[in-house]
Amino acid sequence: MNWVLGNLDTITSNLIAHVWLSIPPIVISFVLSVPIGLLVSRLRKRPAAAARATGSAFVVVASLLYVIPALPLFLTLPAIIGTSYLDPVNVVIAMTIFGIALMARSSADAVDAVDADVVGASEALGYSAAQRFFKVELPLAGPVLLAGIRVVSVSTISLVTVGALIGIPNLGFLLTDGLKRGISAEILSGIVLTILLALVFDLALVLIGRLVMPWTRGSGRTARALRRRAADDVRTGEVAA
Repeated sequence: MNWVLGNLDTITSNLIAHVWLSIPPIVISFVLSVPIGLLVSRLRKRPAAAARATGSAFVVVASLLYVIPALPLFLTLPAIIGTSYLDPVNVVIAMTIFGIALMARSSADAVDAVDADVVGASEALGYSAAQRFFKVELPLAGPVLLAGIRVVSVSTISLVTVGALIGIPNLGFLLTDGLKRGISAEILSGIVLTILLALVFDLALVLIGRLVMPWTRGSGRTARALRRRAADDVRTGEVAA
């Protein structure tokens, strides 16, 4: 406790740095993964075997990105994109790659899970492809997408700590510096704050999900009834095109 009280500035600066390194990859990976998931879902539903195989290949390739070791990726990116080794952009790009690797499959599965009858009904009502996606598929796929981005959030906050090994300020600094100096309180502070930050981000995503998807606020029978009602609105033409 004495070490924590005497080093609040160090803890706070690294905590803020960790937050700013985590938010962009989470947002960017979500924004990029949704269209990838939509494309994969469309390809999977094509009658041509080649199209279905291409869709599956997209998911496999994206998933394989996650097996790239984080530290070598941090060291390789500067040579590829022309940044310095200590540029935080390297961490953001690397975390975005890992986020897409995790999120691509979830996005495709989320779109696939949308009731085909509801999609067909929206087409019969004259929805354009964009209207169908934003008014029907995206809202109904929302809960699965939310589950996927929550996994990405926890993974990102955890992996960002690796950036401390190459000198990028974040909560990982408390771990590496604590190990070098043999200060257990510093190590414990880094671990606890990383876990707490992951929990805070997860809670924030849940609250955002409830705000933008009010039909998920209920539980059990109520939530299912709201989702059925939304789907029925499309089927019966009560949702405006």
